[in-house]
Amino acid sequence: MTVRTEHGTHLAGPVLVIGAGLLGASIGLGLRARGLDVVLSDASPSTEAVARDIGAGRVLDEQGTDTALRPELVVVATPPDVTARVVAGALHRYPDAVVVDICSVKEAVVRELTALPDVVAHLPRYVGTHPMAGREKSGPVAARGELFTGAPWVLCAHAGSAPEAVLLAESLAVDLGAVPARMTAEEHDDAVALISHLPQVVSSLVASRLQESPARALSLAGNGLRDVTRIAASDPRLWVQILSANAARLVDILHGVRADLDRLIATLEDPAANGARLDMAQLMAEGNAGQARVPGKHGTPPGSFAHLTVLVDDVPGQIAKLLTEIGDTGINVEDFRLEHSPGRELGLAELSVLPGKDKELTESLTQRGWKVVQ
Repeated sequence: MTVRTEHGTHLAGPVLVIGAGLLGASIGLGLRARGLDVVLSDASPSTEAVARDIGAGRVLDEQGTDTALRPELVVVATPPDVTARVVAGALHRYPDAVVVDICSVKEAVVRELTALPDVVAHLPRYVGTHPMAGREKSGPVAARGELFTGAPWVLCAHAGSAPEAVLLAESLAVDLGAVPARMTAEEHDDAVALISHLPQVVSSLVASRLQESPARALSLAGNGLRDVTRIAASDPRLWVQILSANAARLVDILHGVRADLDRLIATLEDPAANGARLDMAQLMAEGNAGQARVPGKHGTPPGSFAHLTVLVDDVPGQIAKLLTEIGDTGINVEDFRLEHSPGRELGLAELSVLPGKDKELTESLTQRGWKVVQ
């Protein structure tokens, strides 16, 4: 059962994680760091072995027999097209356990489960969840125990979810350092279509234009192109399942994107026409307005930090030296990114600090010999 302490409610274990890929192995690493007994199960013996070898847990076979295992919690971290089936099996196999899944679409899973007559009686022990964290890399070798730290973890309890099951699901998020948030399955799927599935599709479409591009052109690429196409490196097999499960919601958004593209194309086909430049400016301004609504670090209001750029020689030890000297000032860096200057052995370290601290940091770094641009 869960353990209540002065710091909140925490899992006691054991926890069975079914699916030992990036997210499943990351959950295992995070819970093992808290001292919990984590048991891993994966359809791929090699995936299971790698997850075990990196310390994400022990494998189910090491328990001896399946019936000997009495998990407090079962976490289903399988691909979307088999999630409901695996959840149903876990509910039957472990009658004393709460079962959660971490699938990135929620309504389809609930719909499939409620359509199974032999599962309905077990559904009070099921809670759909989705940690809003991940990487463009896949597999247990990419797993990180701190992957969920500070990230939202959405709990999508269905109408029949027992309160104690929801509490246990929330404890999983808290134990992994995530921030629990509650939504209905419908609200969740609407949200991820916009903030996750649309960016993935657009990133992939932009990156696809680069397939036949001359290497000479790509050699000029900076962080703008890298930022836009970073998530295009995601696993196509997984995304086929995600997009299929949430297709209707994404299509509605894509119709709006297509209308904007058609509008832009029509404008660019005759850029000298009356009002063409105004229309271009308006489209860009609409993008500015949308981007300004994206929350900053820790959910802070957008635009709440001051920014400065430090020129850094591209030689060993310079970044470490810069961060050490920033630390000496006592000013906290809220965000940091590094961009390399094309054609020069020079890095551009972009720093975000609290408003009012930028001038102080600029003066301190300048006195230490750094070139700072605000």
